[in-house]
Amino acid sequence: MIVFSLAIGIIFTFMTRFVQIRLIKDMVIQMVKGKSSKAGISSFQALSIALSGRVGTGNIAGTASAIAYGGPGAVFWMWMIAFIGAATAYVEATLGQIYKVNQDGQYRGGPAYYIEKGLGWKWYGVIFAVSALMAMSFLMPALQANAIASSMENAFSLNPAITGGILVVLLGGIIFGGLKRIANVAQAIVPFMAIGYILMSLIILFMNIKEVPAVFQLIFSSAFGTDQIFGGILGSAIAWGVKRGIYSNEAGQGTGPHAASAAEVSHPAKQGLVQAFSVYIDTILVCTATAFMILFTGSYNVYESDEETLRVANIEETVEVGPAYTQMAVDSELPGFGAPFVAVSLFFFAFTTIMAYYYIAEVNIAYLFRKRKTLIPMLLLKIVLLITVFFGTIRESDLAWDMGDLGLGLMVWLNLISLVLLYKPAIAALKDYERQRKEGVDPVFNSTELGIKNAEYWEDGYQREEEAS
Repeated sequence: MIVFSLAIGIIFTFMTRFVQIRLIKDMVIQMVKGKSSKAGISSFQALSIALSGRVGTGNIAGTASAIAYGGPGAVFWMWMIAFIGAATAYVEATLGQIYKVNQDGQYRGGPAYYIEKGLGWKWYGVIFAVSALMAMSFLMPALQANAIASSMENAFSLNPAITGGILVVLLGGIIFGGLKRIANVAQAIVPFMAIGYILMSLIILFMNIKEVPAVFQLIFSSAFGTDQIFGGILGSAIAWGVKRGIYSNEAGQGTGPHAASAAEVSHPAKQGLVQAFSVYIDTILVCTATAFMILFTGSYNVYESDEETLRVANIEETVEVGPAYTQMAVDSELPGFGAPFVAVSLFFFAFTTIMAYYYIAEVNIAYLFRKRKTLIPMLLLKIVLLITVFFGTIRESDLAWDMGDLGLGLMVWLNLISLVLLYKPAIAALKDYERQRKEGVDPVFNSTELGIKNAEYWEDGYQREEEAS
């Protein structure tokens, strides 16, 4: 799966002519441009929901694991996979917008929709929707809830069951409010949590400013196997950097297109560019923040390829690989602050991810129950998700991670295969966007003019919905 995902990212990078570099200015502009409507959310709200899903336990635990098992060089390969994955994120998000529908008064879209409309394979769309529903409502939320409970117990000695109860109450109050409430909460929390986390890493960086050249040299020398200590685990550096990078930024997983499809935009490529930039925010900023805190303070061990034998022992071997590395890094500079900081960070990261999971599950319920009443299925979805979150807080962490991996794998394979078969409309949309930008106009999409079939929403060109009250 990892090799397939990497290969697709490289292919899309060339097909889009390195869109992730050429149009980075447009990415930033489109990120804050546009307003919500009665049927859709703003581009920034869509970005916030997508980042809610991308920024989770992988940014803290996953980055630490990459360093522990792949050495400092794994950080470089995480950067590379973010760069490559941004092209994949553009393609899948743009497809989500092209084939979105106005269903039940709001925009719906995602892999299930573009599989059915773009490929004409309803059966395949149903398989994806069922897989996504299982993953997002039952398999994946347990992992995030477990991470929250573990960090809260470690930092504040809070009983996991109490943490579970608090999560159920907070989450229930949000998801019963629908998409608009999820979007409003996401746009309020996500920037705050990301900026706060990055600021902490900058504080630690400035407290160790003299180490900047040495740390960067260590990352690059380890990444290419020229470092004397880490040269022997070059393969592990690449494997863990790529693996954790893909898990964290979610490019190609099929999660981002759900939020992208809900945005009110005049051209699908606009949201494709926004979602490509969200990969950079997730990995280049948030994952790097974790890596810098750990590396600048030397708060890590590195293991041989067997993942048991120590190659470098900077700290006690009893320190568990994961959030404890970040906690120790913060504590080394700000004693006593590490555990609370990591616990609060994990809470926000994982909580918003569960919110995003719910929204993705909701979209796939809507897909499966089109032209039928969805009140009872939606209610059952909410109940199942809340029960899963509660039990996730009291499960063993190994079981939670295994279930999370299973849920992720179900979606990724199905989505990646569809992207290989259905990339052409996304490339056509990019060329159309760039043509209009060169003409000095605000790009507006018309699927009929481009010969894209079954994109009913765009057949007569863009018609803006009324603005939300």
